[in-house]
Amino acid sequence: MTGIAYAMGQGGAAAGGGAGGFGGLIPIILMFVIFYFLLIRPQQKRNKEHKEMISSLKKGDRIITNGGIYGRVTGLDDTTLTVEIADRVRVKVVRGNVSALAQSTATPPPAKKEKDKGSTDKS
Repeated sequence: MTGIAYAMGQGGAAAGGGAGGFGGLIPIILMFVIFYFLLIRPQQKRNKEHKEMISSLKKGDRIITNGGIYGRVTGLDDTTLTVEIADRVRVKVVRGNVSALAQSTATPPPAKKEKDKGSTDKS
């Protein structure tokens, strides 16, 4: 008699299991949304900014390559840059290997402040 009661109880739970299938997808969907906003979207934004930086390079810009070499852009091509890394030492670099813009020609270097050595005013 107890065997029949257990069998009926399990059959009722199996019939209601169809509604719980969608409930099992909610955590997976939630994890995908979290990954999108924490990983995928910021990476896409960085890639877009990097492409804009590479396309806006011009002669005279100071750059840093992926290898960590600092240089000044002396020539431009569709796919390559000519970079001067020392006096009369120039190398060709693929545009994609530029990691950062160290200093643009549009921004002047910071002005040096001179200290007034003659002033001994102690207020």
